[in-house]
Amino acid sequence: MEKARDIMTRDAQCIQETETLLVAAQKMRDLDIGAMPICGADGKLKGMLTDRDIVVGCIAEGGDPSTATAAEFARGKPVTIGADDSVEEAMRTMAEHQVRRLPVIDGHQLVGIISEQNIAQGGKDRKVGDTVESVTKG
Repeated sequence: MEKARDIMTRDAQCIQETETLLVAAQKMRDLDIGAMPICGADGKLKGMLTDRDIVVGCIAEGGDPSTATAAEFARGKPVTIGADDSVEEAMRTMAEHQVRRLPVIDGHQLVGIISEQNIAQGGKDRKVGDTVESVTKG
């Protein structure tokens, strides 16, 4: 049975909870991603930050992304999956919580991220994965 660690994107970069949304936006641009895990000084996952959070939650509300911090957007307990949980469990968790990206933890440490693209590419039908990848890059 395939595990979350088998399909996840490794080396997920965090935005520290004390960093500004401007720094987060620059990191997202440089990494060509739309979401980042928010990590605390203790190395533990505090939440997820999306480009939508920055635009709709900060800028559209009159906030200043150069002063607003990632911690302000780390609401509630983040939805995660264990590294040794099955891919099927990851898919159920994503569907149940309506999330497109699922942080993967080992113990309390972030070890990767599973996205819809990882799920599609990890499946037996590589054509589906290739299609998802080409659409997301387009």
